[in-house]
Amino acid sequence: MQYLEIIGAVFVLIGSFFFLTASIGLLRMPDVFNRIQAGTKASTLGTLLILLGIGFIHPGWWGRLLIIAVFILITVPVSNHVIARAAYHHHQEKGRFFRDDLGSPVEKEKEESR
Repeated sequence: MQYLEIIGAVFVLIGSFFFLTASIGLLRMPDVFNRIQAGTKASTLGTLLILLGIGFIHPGWWGRLLIIAVFILITVPVSNHVIARAAYHHHQEKGRFFRDDLGSPVEKEKEESR
């Protein structure tokens, strides 16, 4: 039983590290779209690793933890997509590597002629 708790603690520690990298990414990224990317990927992975670690520490909770993990995997991409669409429609500052696939054809022609 002690080995499972050690394995669980390692997974929780690794998940916490991913949360730390997500928070650093949110502070360091230049624009909204990059911040969404940094926050989404690392925090989702961190959450899943923490849930995995809790599953090793408390083996009777696997069913509940699986439901939570599925809920996170469904809702995080959808919510971040909504945030990105709102930022796009409010004309937030875009990074230098931005390519506008949603813009109007007239705007695209103007950019291509430059």
